[in-house]
Amino acid sequence: MLMSLKLMIRSSKLFFYFVSSVCSVYFAFNANAAKIPDESLQVHGFVAQGVIDANNSNFINADESVSLELTEIGLNASYQLNDDFRIAGQVVYLNGGNRYHAGPRLDYLLLEWDAFHNESWQASFYFGRVKNNHWLYSSTRDIPFARPSIIIPQVVYFDGFRDIAVGGDGAAVKLSYSDDSLGEIDFNFSRGKSTISNKQADVILGDLSTGEFGHDLDLQASVYWRPANSQWRFGFSALDSTFNYDSGNLDNYSDGSFTFQFYTANALYEGEFWEFTGELFQERFITKDFYFSTFKRDEVGQGYYLQARYKLQKDLSIMARHERFYNNKEDKNGSKLEQNTGGLVPAYFGFHNDTVIGLSYDFSSDFRVNAEYHWMQGAARLSPIVQPDPVANGSKNWQVWAIQLMYWF
Repeated sequence: MLMSLKLMIRSSKLFFYFVSSVCSVYFAFNANAAKIPDESLQVHGFVAQGVIDANNSNFINADESVSLELTEIGLNASYQLNDDFRIAGQVVYLNGGNRYHAGPRLDYLLLEWDAFHNESWQASFYFGRVKNNHWLYSSTRDIPFARPSIIIPQVVYFDGFRDIAVGGDGAAVKLSYSDDSLGEIDFNFSRGKSTISNKQADVILGDLSTGEFGHDLDLQASVYWRPANSQWRFGFSALDSTFNYDSGNLDNYSDGSFTFQFYTANALYEGEFWEFTGELFQERFITKDFYFSTFKRDEVGQGYYLQARYKLQKDLSIMARHERFYNNKEDKNGSKLEQNTGGLVPAYFGFHNDTVIGLSYDFSSDFRVNAEYHWMQGAARLSPIVQPDPVANGSKNWQVWAIQLMYWF
């Protein structure tokens, strides 16, 4: 109990220091706003702090105590160089417990080139650390008030891969077409890779690894279509990503490689009061060597989520979602996983299900509180993936509740 209190106090201090830093930058920009001759420079930011509890799992911490490790602080800016070129970037500080490593990171820093546009067509190119705009919520997952919930669907937006999935170093292109008959069509393509720190590697691989985990290449493409005069939007995406592992001294693992392929189909409906979203996906995960020389595993997983939001009042909305994921479509109940590991890894590590209900209330145009409760089943979306921890996650069923206050400017 004393250790938990110390952790909460330490998190509070970190939260205070970063809030002070962000606010100082914000007021500094505001103080000089009169000196900026036009609106070429845009600066925005957010501060979000909450309390979270996850029982019967190490989703947040090992002792399953109520935690303040629900901190998100960010500052983003863009500068319009001229009619064709723009620079944009965002830095954030995150503390999410075991979901991802605590600390600052650069989410994106890019040069945007508006290469061509007319009444129907637009072509834009991006260079640098570009954002992932391929999945339904990939471009907004890094901003608390733009997400549909505090914890977004883990079956698609797995927190363990958050820093890799937000974006990468490389280039991207977006082609858009619009007319009164076909509606709006967007095509996105990106190529690059992400830098993986040792702390990130520990979240993914576990602390038994002492080597270097690297991201070789990431190729992604997506297409979205909104029919003319429609409240629906439909999309498809594809990803092909490769990783490598160079073992270290006295390592528990050997050199290895990983291939991850991910395909999604999604739909979004936005009405006056109702919003419906859903994503259906299939993934392929290939592991070569790593656990030991000559090891090979090739598994195909499947999953989906369905979500609905309803605006009860102008400032109050309710959300409900159900999501399911099977790590291996040929072993949906995980029985083969348990058998192949000699019972060391329980069957419930082969799947992840979640039913969640949440509320969102806007106190003002820039201040919101979100609250939600999750009924979880399974451990396939708990970190680290390659080193399951049945001791810390000894129950198939577990729950999470969270409340988060957020402010943006």
